[in-house]
Amino acid sequence: MAQLMGGSLFSSAPVGFHPSKTEAVASYCRISSLTKLHSFQELGAKTCEIHGNGLSSNSAGVLRSNKKRVIQAILQSEREIETTNGIGTGGLRGQLNKVVLAYSGGLDTSVIVPWLRENYGCEVVCFTADVGQGMKELEGLENKARASGACQLVVKDLKEEFVSDFIFPCLRAGAIYERKYLLGTSMARPVIAKAMVDVAKEVGADAVSHGCTGKGNDQVRFELAFFALNPNLNVVAPWREWDITGREDAIEYAKKHNIPVPVTKKSIYSRDRNLWHLSHEGDVLEDPANEPKKDMYMMSADPEDAPNKPEYVEIGIVGGLPVSVNGEVLSPASLLAKVNEIGGKHGIGRIDMVENRLVGMKSRGVYETPGGTILFAAARELESLTLDRETIQVKDSLALKYAELVYAGRWFDPLRESMDAFMEKITETTTGSVTLKLYKGSVHVASRRSLYSLYREDISSFENGQIYNQADAAGFIRLYGLPTRVRAMLHKEF
Repeated sequence: MAQLMGGSLFSSAPVGFHPSKTEAVASYCRISSLTKLHSFQELGAKTCEIHGNGLSSNSAGVLRSNKKRVIQAILQSEREIETTNGIGTGGLRGQLNKVVLAYSGGLDTSVIVPWLRENYGCEVVCFTADVGQGMKELEGLENKARASGACQLVVKDLKEEFVSDFIFPCLRAGAIYERKYLLGTSMARPVIAKAMVDVAKEVGADAVSHGCTGKGNDQVRFELAFFALNPNLNVVAPWREWDITGREDAIEYAKKHNIPVPVTKKSIYSRDRNLWHLSHEGDVLEDPANEPKKDMYMMSADPEDAPNKPEYVEIGIVGGLPVSVNGEVLSPASLLAKVNEIGGKHGIGRIDMVENRLVGMKSRGVYETPGGTILFAAARELESLTLDRETIQVKDSLALKYAELVYAGRWFDPLRESMDAFMEKITETTTGSVTLKLYKGSVHVASRRSLYSLYREDISSFENGQIYNQADAAGFIRLYGLPTRVRAMLHKEF
């Protein structure tokens, strides 16, 4: 049964990207000798045209929008949708009014649409988030949703919000899960869930639904976000309720309900792609002893086949957040797309790991994160100039907890938000540029520059200077080593 959740709301808007920090950007521009700012570039499929605060679209109907979000809604008229089959009269498992379904157009979510109508007697609003998964994933969604029996399809372009409000805070925090994982899927789920809650309010839905299995992390990530943002919404998780146990059952259910099967050939891998990364699971990867196949990778070239000549890339950073690539100031999503392209060409960012899932089991996954690997390296190298030892140590220790919270779906937790405020404060002076050398899967720092650098050549030099007197080290060592000497004296007595 769908679960009615109660509680209170504890959330605030995540820290975003602020390109209007004039003084900080000006400081960076002096370092990198930028002479002009380039216009932000738009990414992804253009599904409609924006006119002021609204939209014009060739689709049947459009929901209202605003300057910050692009919403495309494909509506079907009452004549086009069969509204019988129990809708409005109660379903096999209960009665809901309207459900917003996280929809991909694949077999699972196509089958969920009629299952929700049959079991909860409700209308189904399909929702698709564009988080940079690519044009191919968005093609034909209107026809698929209509064929499945949905009353409405809503598509939102979330790429800029995803990068600025979710990816960049994790980057600034240095959040890496279990030494390797750059949290690509973990960061995407809360931005999708947030948009689903917004759509539920817009269309008057009383429930939300997702197609996550009962064995994975994503069910937790979606539902914790739903609880935080609207605890009054019902949550329906079909994979925890229905009798469908696999692909063949789903195909049989689709045929029984006259739902066109959206795919004829299943990929041997389970993949999740967005603007930050591409993950691969399943098939030969389920045995940790097996090496990934060369043809599995999609975002990055094989390092062995990468160019024989290294490439240098300069990343400009303001307040701990990337703002430019090779001197060109870009929007967050455009910047990430650009470094993905550069890094992918050189085979950067391939990770093969066995991780501990939140639900208790271990799983093996292979991740491609070319742009993210470059940006993490740049941020870390710049911090080596701008942060002192104690700050770096505290930041690194908190980054582990930050990553754990994000991995576990606690994005809207007050603890993560408080930690984010700390990260924003201590990286205020992390402004400058880093040049990296990319070569056959490796990333090496070539140069670092910052007006806020704590590095002083006149102090660090082996030559004697006025500020640092080498003779002072003798007294420091005697005091610093006093506990060691006392312990040795004690052992000598026994």
